[in-house]
Amino acid sequence: MSTSERITIDPAICHGKPCIRGLRYPVENVLELLAAGMTIDQILADYEDLEREDILAALSYAARLAHVKRIDRIAA
Repeated sequence: MSTSERITIDPAICHGKPCIRGLRYPVENVLELLAAGMTIDQILADYEDLEREDILAALSYAARLAHVKRIDRIAA
């Protein structure tokens, strides 16, 4: 299953936020858990319907969103 199959966007699920496999696990929540210091294994233990590949797909999705050619600083 590819990243595009694991990360779904459906207006009827979580208000159209990118989610894991159509489940009600928004990508942003998975990323927040990782940013808070949880390991993949800890997340998988807490959320039994998630798979390791789901978490890796969330990271891949975030990396693609963060890929920019250039960011200009905005003067304050």
